[in-house]
Amino acid sequence: MESEYKLLSGAMVTLALATATLVVVPYMQLSDVQPPEGLKPYTEAQLRGRQVYIANGCVYCHSQQPRSQSQAPDFQRGWGRAPVAGDYYYDHPHLLGTMRTGPDLFNIGARQPSVDWNLGHLYEPRAYVPGSTMPAFPFLFKLKDKADPGDKVVNVPPSYAPSGQVIVASQEALDLVEYLIGLDHTYPIKPNAVLR
Repeated sequence: MESEYKLLSGAMVTLALATATLVVVPYMQLSDVQPPEGLKPYTEAQLRGRQVYIANGCVYCHSQQPRSQSQAPDFQRGWGRAPVAGDYYYDHPHLLGTMRTGPDLFNIGARQPSVDWNLGHLYEPRAYVPGSTMPAFPFLFKLKDKADPGDKVVNVPPSYAPSGQVIVASQEALDLVEYLIGLDHTYPIKPNAVLR
């Protein structure tokens, strides 16, 4: 009976230490983090686009956390600097990602700020990046015989264009692209901005 109490006590101490190390200490270190100068809150369109990003599972193949130059070649790939805690100030939930089947999107707005390119890439990725494994999202677009006033027509390379029809972006596609273009973390950060 006495050994059972020792085992239970040891398990409780281990759990308390793990919780303190992995939850309490980081929370205390990051509780007063502020957004860096230059980081702006999301607009309504970007928030809607963020929901489209989540709903379509983009986070499963794309991360939003380039690693530091000492750990990986992410900076040489053009993915930007390593993030600091404040970069995610307005992100609820955080969309860091767990896998990189596709490129990191932390700075896609700086690397690829073209609305037309992003819309075309969503409609048919292989038209813009040969060999891409990204799925196409044609359900975010409408095929019409003729564009109506106010429609955003998507021009894709002729070999991918539907015959006799135009591709029109839905509001969801426009919002998603607005969110992606808003992912631009090229503003300067203060040295030692991660922790004080």
